[in-house]
Amino acid sequence: MNDIIKRIDSAQHIVVITHVNPDADSLGSASAMYTYLLQLHKKVSFFCVTKEINKKLAFIPWFEKIRNSFPSSADFAIAFNCATDSRAGITIGCDFINIDSMNTTEVVYAFFKQQKVSINKKMATALYAGLLDNSDGFTSQNVDAHFFSLIQELIAYGADYKKCNQFIRNYRSLASLRLEGIMLNNFELYCNAQVGLFLVRPDDMKKSGAITHDCAYALKKILSLPSVKVAVLIKEKEDLSIEGSLLCTQDFDALVVVSNYAGCTHKSGTRFEMNNTYTLESVSKEILKLIKKEL
Repeated sequence: MNDIIKRIDSAQHIVVITHVNPDADSLGSASAMYTYLLQLHKKVSFFCVTKEINKKLAFIPWFEKIRNSFPSSADFAIAFNCATDSRAGITIGCDFINIDSMNTTEVVYAFFKQQKVSINKKMATALYAGLLDNSDGFTSQNVDAHFFSLIQELIAYGADYKKCNQFIRNYRSLASLRLEGIMLNNFELYCNAQVGLFLVRPDDMKKSGAITHDCAYALKKILSLPSVKVAVLIKEKEDLSIEGSLLCTQDFDALVVVSNYAGCTHKSGTRFEMNNTYTLESVSKEILKLIKKEL
């Protein structure tokens, strides 16, 4: 991110971009950057190609500013976890930089501190939301003393942690409950009940009215079973391409599985995407084979 300042200074119209179906990490990072660019008196737009963004993120500052049409006058864009065109949902037609990390909000916060940026309540709330969601409520294996020191600093800057906790941790839609029921009814256990596998089809999404992020609730529930070390989601999209994700316990490295899986068009942490030449069955067979090697 060393050259980002020069590119921001020279830009006339900047766009911040979240990935498709954004989580709080991507959306919170983009929101905080949006505020920073406003502080610099820059013309800035907020873009996300997804039309129905998870409502539990609606409290994040500038949510109402998000548009799903990319401004033609933009000459620079800052994307968050958009390593490929499919991840961004568009081909970015101007100069851009992509900030891609397992914890993007932490990278953005470090950038602000390095540049001695004045962090206000909006920025602190957006960054706190990203850290809260990305760490699964501060329970993931990546949480340590340094992580909690960042949280303490953001609260000191005025982060509305109560609102973040209310929405990120407690918000559920009726559609997500319907989808959870469908997924739990159809899931299967493998490898001596150490692996829980969910295959989700477009009809499942239509019947429930849910969105992609709602799949995570069932994964987390299965991972709470005593024997399960890995919960796997493999989901077929409307265009027949495949997206998937892995959740795991602390003694299993899902990153190794994803990194060793050939044929992915995009890999980001424990998430992956495949083109429409693959099927749910073929992907699940290969993923299970790779997981079995690591157990």
